[in-house]
Amino acid sequence: LQLVESGGGLGQPGGSLRPSCAASGFTVGHYNIGWFRQVPGKGREGISCIRSVDASTSYADFVKGRFTISRDDAKNTVYLEMNKLKPEDTGVYYCARPTLPLQLMCGMTRDEYVFWGQGTQVTVSS
Repeated sequence: LQLVESGGGLGQPGGSLRPSCAASGFTVGHYNIGWFRQVPGKGREGISCIRSVDASTSYADFVKGRFTISRDDAKNTVYLEMNKLKPEDTGVYYCARPTLPLQLMCGMTRDEYVFWGQGTQVTVSS
C-alpha cells in the first residue's frame, strides 16, 4: 500500500498548483482520501476530504472557494486543485487514507487517517 504525492512546487500569489496523490496497492474509490498540510510552527491541519461512496467533498473554511479535491478512478489518483494561492498556503501537503473502506464520515482530523504519503512541498511566493 502506498500513497505518493507530487505536483507541488513554487506558485505565485493568486496563481494555481495541482498536487496529485497516486495510490498503489488499493483502489482509491473504495476509501475516503484526505488532504492535509503542515506549515512551519503549526500542526498538520486538514484541508479537504473526498468520500469513497459518492465522491462528495468537504473543505476547511480557509480553502473553501479556492481549492477543489477530485478523484480519477482510472488513474487511481486524487488531486487537489489549488487556485488563488496565498503565501500562507505554503507548507508540506500530504494525502492520507483511513483503515476501513466505504466510511460514511469523511473527516479532516488527523486521527481518522492511518496511511500517509511522504508529502509534497508547496511554496507560494512572488
